[in-house]
Amino acid sequence: MSAAVPEEALRALGRTEGGADALGLLVRDQHTRRLVLLRALLDAAADAPAALCPPAALARLRDDWALLEAAERAGRTAVRAVLLYPLAGPWAQRCLHGLIAAGPADAPRLAADLDHFSALAATAALRARLPFRVRLTARDGLLVLPALGALRTGRDEPIPVDVALAGGRLTLRQEGAAPVTVRLDADAGDGSGDPRWLPVLALPPVRPGAAPVPLDDIDPYRSAGTGVARGGLSSVIRLDARHRTRWARTWAGVEPLLRTGGPHRVAEAATLLHCLVPLAPPPGSTPAGDGSAQCSGTRREAFGAVLTSRPATPAYFASTLVHELQHTKLAALAALTPLHHEDGAPRHFAPWRSDPRPFDGLLQGAYSHIALADHWQRLALGADRLAVRDQAWAEHARTSEQVGAVLPVLAGSGALTREGRVLVNEMISMYHRLADSPPPPGHRARAASYVRTARMIWRQRNAT
Repeated sequence: MSAAVPEEALRALGRTEGGADALGLLVRDQHTRRLVLLRALLDAAADAPAALCPPAALARLRDDWALLEAAERAGRTAVRAVLLYPLAGPWAQRCLHGLIAAGPADAPRLAADLDHFSALAATAALRARLPFRVRLTARDGLLVLPALGALRTGRDEPIPVDVALAGGRLTLRQEGAAPVTVRLDADAGDGSGDPRWLPVLALPPVRPGAAPVPLDDIDPYRSAGTGVARGGLSSVIRLDARHRTRWARTWAGVEPLLRTGGPHRVAEAATLLHCLVPLAPPPGSTPAGDGSAQCSGTRREAFGAVLTSRPATPAYFASTLVHELQHTKLAALAALTPLHHEDGAPRHFAPWRSDPRPFDGLLQGAYSHIALADHWQRLALGADRLAVRDQAWAEHARTSEQVGAVLPVLAGSGALTREGRVLVNEMISMYHRLADSPPPPGHRARAASYVRTARMIWRQRNAT
């Protein structure tokens, strides 16, 4: 067994659970990787040619780093939360790639990316309540302070904005406009009566003591490098007040459903979910996003973020979190220890996709779907209302049948590592335990028919 992952933790993760120790192991490793990435970015900037990182830009990066160090002395936990914010990952990777592989034509975009480090440093100092005064650059009409909010400048061209924190108030000044003041109040939240200030909506934590969950619709790196179109996801969107209210209303019903799905579901959401990124309603839904169609995804470079269109109901919001946080867990586990040595050729049937999947995609999909099967079964067994129970059994039957169709492929692979074999064996044991409380026969028959039809269509479409 890998020294990095104790067998007890690996078995718990194989059951799509994972207590505080197992989840903490994944989080610590991902946080270490983020800090190493940030250090590599600074080293690459120091080594980059002046055409990509001019002396003035390098000096600014060093000043930002000094502000971060001072802020960390004032409030280490607050600063780490900013540096480890999920959407800082895509930004850091884009900067590093630009410093190493970009050409002169890419210099303007790289300069804008490097400027964002100043906003991160300022936000870290703000969260640590360290008084400061800096000059930042607004672009495309916004000066974004990550996970906090943005100043609308009303001008698309880059313009300087003086930002200062003093006496628990943040002041933002752009030339030719009245200053904007933002109150920093731990009880009332960060706010301003000025319509030029656009705050990030902080959704209530999923359990007492956990951090609020930002619904981030302004971060400029929330879609950078995601391959959104390739992943079948709709585009990121900006929310108006009406849509923010709808998101908050749907979110309010999520925690009881996660709790019904098991205390481990609440624990993993509290530990792993650090950001939600709203997506546009996918094709097949109403313009308001009230239909059943939905899309969601995660990003390996943005650990802790879930991108999703607004689920139609709290039940589907909860299941979306269960689904996507399994991808978060498995990706983090695979970064700690290899789970298989299969190639990346897309050849496998997956009942939840119309295209052939690589082995790793099949493993990821089976892992998330078996967690869904468990979640929906628990909801069905705990539901009082017939309509709720019927919906939960239908979802359980479908996801369970889908998993059953691909588990033999996973189990039969000779390329699983020892850790991968333990993981898959636990998934198989979990699948059999789910059968101890079967769905009503009608649901099981419909689910079996669904998977048979999906396989037939897949074979016709992919000529196999």
